[in-house]
Amino acid sequence: MSQYKHGVYTKEMPTSIVPPRIVATNTVFAVGTAPVHELDEGKKRYVNEPRMYNSYDEFVEEMGYSDDWINYTLCELAECHFSKFGAAPIVCVNVFDPEKHKTNDEPDASKVTTADIIGGIDENTLEPTGLECIDLVFTKFGLVPFAIVAPKFSTDIAVAQTMAAKSQKILGLFTAMAYADIDTKKCRKYADISEYKQNNGLNLAGLTLCWPKVALGDKVYHLSTQLVGRISAEDDAAGGTPQVSPSNKTGYFDRSITVIDGVEKEVWLTLENANYLNSQGVVTTLNFDGGWRIWGNRTAVYPGITDPKDSYLCCRRFFNWYMARFILTYFQKVDAPMTKRLIKTIVGSAQLDLDGFTSREVILGGRISFLEDENPVTDLLNGLLRFHIYIMPPIPAESIEGTFELDPEYLKELFSA
Repeated sequence: MSQYKHGVYTKEMPTSIVPPRIVATNTVFAVGTAPVHELDEGKKRYVNEPRMYNSYDEFVEEMGYSDDWINYTLCELAECHFSKFGAAPIVCVNVFDPEKHKTNDEPDASKVTTADIIGGIDENTLEPTGLECIDLVFTKFGLVPFAIVAPKFSTDIAVAQTMAAKSQKILGLFTAMAYADIDTKKCRKYADISEYKQNNGLNLAGLTLCWPKVALGDKVYHLSTQLVGRISAEDDAAGGTPQVSPSNKTGYFDRSITVIDGVEKEVWLTLENANYLNSQGVVTTLNFDGGWRIWGNRTAVYPGITDPKDSYLCCRRFFNWYMARFILTYFQKVDAPMTKRLIKTIVGSAQLDLDGFTSREVILGGRISFLEDENPVTDLLNGLLRFHIYIMPPIPAESIEGTFELDPEYLKELFSA
């Protein structure tokens, strides 16, 4: 093109502020079983293939539905998440294969094992199965999976541990929370839980533990199922941000349940009992003034780890979400020329984002810095820029205390008539 110019010309400059990426706060990744063998003939049976649903009808269309939640665990999640909490989306992986899991040549979902849930890489197709499919969620749907559940199966120690492991560095980038249930058959009473948790290595990063089960009418739910529904609903009510704790919020249940000698029994925890479970890093239920509610703010790392960033569920979730927001917002700047303009664009854009959250009281405050001592010349020569983000999401007011004192001075009021 000729460099000679005669006339009037224009050019464009990149906008100095980068709009933040919108990131759904609690996309649920669920692994379990669905009655796909009951679908109409000719319909595809999805097995070990992540499928995204934004409504109950979409789920039933592809996965089918059954009230037999013991055998078809994804139905419990879909019914609760869509019909009770009106939350979305969920990404489901059905591991029940009617061609593989059989009894007397008939499809039998009870033949699904914990190994099917944990999954791996299929030696024939080289495709992921079970929980291993989590890395496909962002690739296929552009959604970051922030919640991992496996109703019923998460009571198995190996499954819960794998869920916690998979929650860390999804695709090498994102961090999620895994929500697992403590087996009520093995922990019949609240006093059994602390020892069980420690003996089975369930004090893991990325894990939130729930006990006991809950029920509404004749429907029995795992508490983790109701917890992720309530979290999604609270995030939505907060304008799509994850700073509000699900604790002390109502669920869709009218009783709590454990199992003693194979028989379901109602659980009635006092405030002291429930607080003990919270002190051991377990979310539970409480029937107090105003009815049944979810009770507990702490993740499974507590009390061994007390760092609020890791031990408070709402703080950990905010960090997970905001880190993903930062990654996805500035991924478009990767491989751009390393210049002052680039650094000022990232710092300025991120600070505006943090200031906006501060003004809305989503966070108490936040700032971003590009510090010389964190960016040695050797790293800069290797194309590495480090930004330091300081952030303070609100900590839940877990205990409110009032001091009362009798003041005899007010007796003087008797003589003021």
